[in-house]
Amino acid sequence: MRHKTLARQDVRALLLLAIVIASLPFILRQPHIGVYVWSWIGYMNPHRLAWSALPFAEMAAGATLIAMLFTKESRKIPWTRESVLLLTFVVWMFITTLFADLQYWAWFKWDKVWKVMLFVFITMMFITDKKRLQILIWVIVLSLGFYGVKGGIFTIQTGGAHRVLGPGGSFIGTRGEIGTALNMMIPLMRYLQLSTPVWWVKHGMTAAIGLTVFAVVGTSSRGAALGLAAVSLILLFKSRGKLLLIVMMAVVGYAAYNFVPEEWKARMHTIETYEEDGSAMGRIDAWKYAIKVANASPIVGGGFEVTAGRRAAHSIYFQILGEHGYVGLFLFLLLLFFTWRTASWVRRKSKKHEGLRWAGDLAAMLQVSMVAYMVGGAFISQAYFDLIYHFVAIVVILQVLTLKYLAGSEKDEEDKSDQVGGNKDRAMKYGNVTIRS
Repeated sequence: MRHKTLARQDVRALLLLAIVIASLPFILRQPHIGVYVWSWIGYMNPHRLAWSALPFAEMAAGATLIAMLFTKESRKIPWTRESVLLLTFVVWMFITTLFADLQYWAWFKWDKVWKVMLFVFITMMFITDKKRLQILIWVIVLSLGFYGVKGGIFTIQTGGAHRVLGPGGSFIGTRGEIGTALNMMIPLMRYLQLSTPVWWVKHGMTAAIGLTVFAVVGTSSRGAALGLAAVSLILLFKSRGKLLLIVMMAVVGYAAYNFVPEEWKARMHTIETYEEDGSAMGRIDAWKYAIKVANASPIVGGGFEVTAGRRAAHSIYFQILGEHGYVGLFLFLLLLFFTWRTASWVRRKSKKHEGLRWAGDLAAMLQVSMVAYMVGGAFISQAYFDLIYHFVAIVVILQVLTLKYLAGSEKDEEDKSDQVGGNKDRAMKYGNVTIRS
């Protein structure tokens, strides 16, 4: 049996290597394909399923960087308040690393974080139209949704007796991490369900959402359960087709709750009696420690991994606070706030234009996904999870595409009015981005 397992893993590793190598020529011609491949590897972690130590992500990243040197496409970053603030946050994390308490581990972590942020900015550079953005959403949903569907089937097959976990050593390895990531996927699945005209894709997304709910329940994570409740509530406010959504959520929720074993229900009830739960009190102790570190160095904090030197922070907020001080926490929260506000701006503008309906739907579902991260993240140490920063990039891209659409619509109206003076160079400013026509 062991030999068969190793053989299957060898086959997976060879297949993955073949796929990545085959993608390299396409990446070298079109850098945006590198964003897709990098995202697939980063979110699905196929190399961990194959137990392969080959640097697949680095291969895709290297090809993308080479392609950037020779591409004829524009390499401009859209400098909105979100992208400027994200860059400021990255620079601040570098500064705090200079003063970190645990220098070796801090620089080791920094080496991972700056690479993630680099590809977030590369995403802003090359995902420049609706088609490319739609493909990116599909890549993200299929990569993480794989674990939602697989985990849901596993939960049903085992009667919820075993926990759903992600690949070991990844950003989604623990039950809280995979549960939060899957909660972030449910709204994006809903977006794809709303935006596709293909009936079987719609029904497929309905099934995927239902199975993902079962997978979240199967994690037995209290933080993920709270996140799922928040997602369900906000989804009703943000999504179109509320009646059908209510029916679907009621059916899935009722089935999932009555399906799980009594041990799961007993664990969820400990949320109300956290003082008696050692795990919950351990989290509170970790939060107090993060505050203590931040108070000792309020400007720069203790640097990367300072909280892990004693125990995990168990919260994105306290993790940022302990590692980057009150300044870092302010930048992090402000980034989330601005991203939310810009998504709301896209939603408002889309209501007046049928051609922007898709953008409004995506902006709304990204907000629901952000709620999943902000609620679930309160209980896990995932402040540097790629996906939330990718959401920042996607909202920036949505803003730029919305501005271009509005600029084109305004130009069409001016052309129809047959103004005197011919064509003139016009600058139209929306929000904090200027589009020239």
